[in-house]
Amino acid sequence: MHKNMNNILLYGADWCPDCRRAKAYLKENNIDFTFVDVDLDKEATAQVEAINNGKRIIPTIIIDDKSYTNPDNIQLASVLGINAVGHVQLFGADWCPDCRRAKSFLRDNGINFEFIDVDQHDWATEKVEEINNGKRIIPTVLINSKPYTNPDNTELTKLLSINIEKQHKIFDTIIIGGGAAGLTTSIYAQRDRFDTLILEKSTIGGNAFLTEKIENYPGFQSISGPLLMEKMEEQAKTYGATIKTGEEVVNIEKKDNLFSIKTKGDTYLGKSVVLSTGSTYRKLGIPNEEALIGSGIHFCATCDGAFYRDKDIIVIGGGNSALEEGIFLAGFCKSVKIVHRSKYFSASKTYVEKLESIENISTHMNKSSLEFISDDKGLFEGVKLKDNETQEESVLTADGLFIFIGLIPNTQSFKNIVDLDSRGFIQTKGLAETSVKGIFAAGDCREGAIAQVAAATGEGVLASYGIRSFLK
Repeated sequence: MHKNMNNILLYGADWCPDCRRAKAYLKENNIDFTFVDVDLDKEATAQVEAINNGKRIIPTIIIDDKSYTNPDNIQLASVLGINAVGHVQLFGADWCPDCRRAKSFLRDNGINFEFIDVDQHDWATEKVEEINNGKRIIPTVLINSKPYTNPDNTELTKLLSINIEKQHKIFDTIIIGGGAAGLTTSIYAQRDRFDTLILEKSTIGGNAFLTEKIENYPGFQSISGPLLMEKMEEQAKTYGATIKTGEEVVNIEKKDNLFSIKTKGDTYLGKSVVLSTGSTYRKLGIPNEEALIGSGIHFCATCDGAFYRDKDIIVIGGGNSALEEGIFLAGFCKSVKIVHRSKYFSASKTYVEKLESIENISTHMNKSSLEFISDDKGLFEGVKLKDNETQEESVLTADGLFIFIGLIPNTQSFKNIVDLDSRGFIQTKGLAETSVKGIFAAGDCREGAIAQVAAATGEGVLASYGIRSFLK
């Protein structure tokens, strides 16, 4: 079944040639729809007239509450995700980075797809959970009704038989990572007339894109992370940068004064390289954590918070990120319980003071997390805590839980390429130079970096100067 029966309504009449054409096209492509004969239903006639400014134009088709007046087959294919290889449906949300990546890839390669927003349709959320054994994982892509959970671009290429032209161009610099540091590097390098390529394994913007509100970036008292990153991306493209998302780098090799960058789906050549892969969220490492990730345990409030509207949640952590995200979640969740292992928060005084004025936030201090608890269905139910002073154990229950206890660098792919410190951060000197001549590092993945957007942009500038010096 393509979708719920009531989601597609075709207002028409049997005598109408275009109505017959539209009906035939939908049937040929196994699209479920409800046909409403305007000759037999006066209310339907009135509805058609209301949609078309008093005119009785048929066929008029309603798809997900949006009307289309006499759409041709090409338009129907675009709206419903009909392709030569079959139907493509993408269940996701606008705030989801991998959904944006998948949507961008499909559009760039001329693939029609139907985007179904799980935030707008309860049935869509239920469908995603059914496919993923109770877990709310997006994007979930259906190709001819066969589901694929968060397929990367390489998998989509194979599944949809996409013919992607191989790149033989030699770039002046290839930037691995499309966060604030990578985008800034590109902006400065392009202004120096150096041709840049940004390879991003997920979506442009990095961790900053997942931040609901940024209040410490110069020039803005407050700006959303997605908006700031979109402005940076637009500026990089305006200056001529090439940006490819969904490209995960698996190897870097130097050949004849050129760097060969191998991704899961292609190979690119560059005269220099910038590593700006950022960092990912640190886990607690306690029992049941891995099993419950995506099934009640999350690391991004902007990404997954919408699933818990009017529900009870737990936030673990005591730094700026934990309090900032906890305050954000309190805006639409029923209650937020913040658990911290120390007696005092390590967050800035500004965030701590904000907590006092928010009634639906409670704090549980000096508590260590011992184990995550699941219900009979294997879904998250709560966390077992230990009071660090009394040693007393207790269970704190909620509908979901978010972990904000720091970041780890995304540098595992480079451990045999450039020198890393004991924690996995890339070691640099001078103008962001690594242990390999021609490879630079910037942003959260670099040793000594400050995990702030403003700091990341500064590091991008530094790396661009290193590129300029090296290429000259």
